[in-house]
Amino acid sequence: MFRKQNRLKGYDYSNDNLYFITAVVHNRISCFGEILNGVMILNDYGKIASDQWYWLEQQYQYINLYEFVVMPNHIHGIIEIKRHVARKIIDEIEEADYIKAKYQSSEPMKIKSLSELMGAYKTTSSKKIHLAGYKEFNWQRSFHDHIIRNDNTFGKISRYIKNNPLKWERDRFNKKPMILQKQ
Repeated sequence: MFRKQNRLKGYDYSNDNLYFITAVVHNRISCFGEILNGVMILNDYGKIASDQWYWLEQQYQYINLYEFVVMPNHIHGIIEIKRHVARKIIDEIEEADYIKAKYQSSEPMKIKSLSELMGAYKTTSSKKIHLAGYKEFNWQRSFHDHIIRNDNTFGKISRYIKNNPLKWERDRFNKKPMILQKQ
């Protein structure tokens, strides 16, 4: 069976850039909370999905996170990869530590690609959601991305993400019933 390519062929997704991300829960099951009067109310699973998104920025100092929303059964966010920050981190290490690190490892700091970052997000959020009681939780395979190429597009996507809860009734992902959170 032929599977559609998800990424731009030949593009290095560890390049400095801004990326718009959408990741969807398997079978579009609404398990992160509900939308009331255009406001997303996160349950415990939704809070985990949110917390793990921001964990990425703490874990990988060469990324910035911008607009983000957890919806009942998917997430949208903007992530920026900045290779030059990784170089700066190495440069700021004290000389003795740098020399020590240089002899311990001949490889430079690895910049994770967008797929690797999303893999880290999905893996850690899934594990925490399983531990919180939703053992059957899974993300849909892969994720959607869009490379943001200019300020105008960044603005449009930011507004889309911010206003997404207001448009939930018309959202194409609004198809599955919500699972009840275990008490």
